[in-house]
Amino acid sequence: MLVERTSYAWAFADDIPGSRCDAEDGPWPRAYQILENDQVWRELSMLAKPQTSYFDGGFRADSLNFQPCHRTRTQDRYVSRELDIHGKKWVFTGVFDGHLGDVTVEHVSHHLPIIVSEFLTGAFRPGEPQTSTPEFISNLFTRSIEAFDEAIAQDVLGLFGGSIEYLANYTDADIRRIINDHGPNYRKARLCMYGTTALVSLVDPEHTSLWVAQLGDCQATLVTYDEKMSTWSVERLTREQNGGNDEEIARVRAEHPGEPECVVDRRVLGALAPFRCLGDIPFKQHPDFSRRILYNLLPGFHDTAPWEEFLVRNLTPPYISSTPEITYRRLDSLQHSLSATPTRFLILASDGFADLCKDEVQEEEIVRRWAHGLTALTGGGATDDSWTSGKHVSVRGSNNMALRLLREALGGDDHFSVSRVLTLDMDTAWIDDTAIIVQTL
Repeated sequence: MLVERTSYAWAFADDIPGSRCDAEDGPWPRAYQILENDQVWRELSMLAKPQTSYFDGGFRADSLNFQPCHRTRTQDRYVSRELDIHGKKWVFTGVFDGHLGDVTVEHVSHHLPIIVSEFLTGAFRPGEPQTSTPEFISNLFTRSIEAFDEAIAQDVLGLFGGSIEYLANYTDADIRRIINDHGPNYRKARLCMYGTTALVSLVDPEHTSLWVAQLGDCQATLVTYDEKMSTWSVERLTREQNGGNDEEIARVRAEHPGEPECVVDRRVLGALAPFRCLGDIPFKQHPDFSRRILYNLLPGFHDTAPWEEFLVRNLTPPYISSTPEITYRRLDSLQHSLSATPTRFLILASDGFADLCKDEVQEEEIVRRWAHGLTALTGGGATDDSWTSGKHVSVRGSNNMALRLLREALGGDDHFSVSRVLTLDMDTAWIDDTAIIVQTL
């Protein structure tokens, strides 16, 4: 806890970035504490717990998971690690935005890198001819994600003969006895109740290729320094796969002709905002899966009415897709070495970051200001090897790239704007969970 806070001010709903606060969350105004610059950095670090991972070749990734409300447990996760494939190091990074609960997002963030590693290991067997075109890796990336998601439901159906049709052979008492074992069966069934978006990337061992796989509404951004123009370019690599995307709505309607309620109020079956996710099995399996299996999980459902509102619309599942959109970029146009200041970054962020930025135009401006700030840091006396050693600490705050980006989105050098988000006197979350990874390429 900070002990140096001495000044207070008042904030209105419109002062808080994002879409969580409105006038109905009163009473407004609410108090917040004004922090000095050093206090801001310490509070940000305490709340976001920034981390750094170092990879072969002098590359690194900075990560964080931010939720300032102490009473709210974040449902975002991130992962940043190397995959050792027959002695060669691939870089895997990802952010995940869980919904309804954190059980599935916790499982996905831990196990998805393992599954992708297994697919890569199987594809590159020592002594066998190697196929490594961009299309081949894109297909492998897709298949690994789809197989991972399919196993979530199949692991449960395997307890009942392997198919939804065999559930008729079991009474509710039988099902309760099997799935409520206080062990692996119970954990498998619980995974089916929740879901998560996923935005994951792969970089090959030679560091010449980047693949980004998108499920949901997180954002991937490529930031590159143009030496000729002496400026930074900002390229969005992904599109949101939610109700704000008319193409996604059209896709689901085309897959379910004659079902006007497959999308209601721009939500899948009138209930779920993302149109592509991992988990969310009630939207991917016959309603009997939910009614016979999930309803029998203990401690049980006191009110199934919210589930029935969308299950009655579930006629021809699946409605939620686990097939990611893959974006590929070559990375050999820029040279990177241990002694060079990075000139290219990949930003992976959950939708909480976009919410803080308000819209794509402002988000691009925020990212560009952040990138220029990193350039100024180097010009201000940071040694080139500080990017790979992690030794440099700026006199202006943190050397963690993700934490600096978060602060820029919260208001940058405006201590009042940042302080409002960090210290608002409110019992429930006033901004969305925000996970960010920034990696050098």
